[in-house]
Amino acid sequence: MSRVLQGALSLAVIGVIFLYFLPRIVDYGEVAATIKAMTWIEVLSLLVLAVWNQATYSILEVSARPGLNYWQAMKITLTSTAISNTLPAGGALGVGVQTGMYISYGFSKADITISMMVTGVWNTFVKLAMPIAALSLLAAAGGAGKGLLAAALVGVLVLVLAVCFFGMALRSERGALVVGRLIGRLIGPLLKLFRRPPLKDWGNGVVAFRHKTIDLLRHRWIRITAAALASHITLFIVLLSTLRHVGVSSSEVSWPEALAAFAFVRLISAVPITPGGLGVVELGATAALVAAGGGRAEVVAAVLVFRVLTFVFPIPLGGIAYLFWRKGAAARLLAREGLAGARTG
Repeated sequence: MSRVLQGALSLAVIGVIFLYFLPRIVDYGEVAATIKAMTWIEVLSLLVLAVWNQATYSILEVSARPGLNYWQAMKITLTSTAISNTLPAGGALGVGVQTGMYISYGFSKADITISMMVTGVWNTFVKLAMPIAALSLLAAAGGAGKGLLAAALVGVLVLVLAVCFFGMALRSERGALVVGRLIGRLIGPLLKLFRRPPLKDWGNGVVAFRHKTIDLLRHRWIRITAAALASHITLFIVLLSTLRHVGVSSSEVSWPEALAAFAFVRLISAVPITPGGLGVVELGATAALVAAGGGRAEVVAAVLVFRVLTFVFPIPLGGIAYLFWRKGAAARLLAREGLAGARTG
């Protein structure tokens, strides 16, 4: 029942944003005309960038999971993204499907948990760092007020604390135990708020995470960091290119201003209000980019094209990837059954 209510709430939020708020900002007819004015070369270049952005997610998966190849990673990332973008609580369901796909390729649950945690932590670090970088660039150019500078300082503090906690957890078992207990105290009230059962023994859980993570990071932390940065930067490049192709010039919205809007909207969309932040991202990005100086029709056109490329486009690709995985999984199951029969025969 809770999922039904969550789905209804998500639909209500999406409907209010697209049918009430955005039409009050701009006429959809003007937006459509702006999009139609793009040349086929501009559209093709955006498609190429969107495909490359999807590929970077597979690179991150391969970097964090020894033994995984790019074809397998592509099927996993596209399928989980499609689920996250279409279903209420899709993030959790996507993780479940992702785990099942990993298991079908022969990975243990322990290895799967470690790779997911590491990629999640690295993505979080990058999400926290990008607003700080954007505000620092704006401050250097004289375009950041006291409020933005204060936000940047808060962001720096949060990032430093996060990195320190992570470093403490990896440095020693005692540090991991302390960090785990602190996490349990912080997350416990949130779990109660969302009526989720409390998770016990956070301290020992972080200690176990430390043991299994150290070896992976010792050999692959540079690859994982580079891949995480590439996935976020290429996503921003898709947005920036879309802005320029629909007519939002650098004199209206500079690339540091676009980066600031992108980075803060990414933080807001981390809260699972709607699948993939649908509606929330569009409204937040529109407000931030119009405030920076972009024309309303051009900004909304850019944001909608960006979301089609990065939110809608992966959904059918994810369906195709899932079908390929199911076909391969059936073949692998038949092969294992045949091998088991040969051994017992």
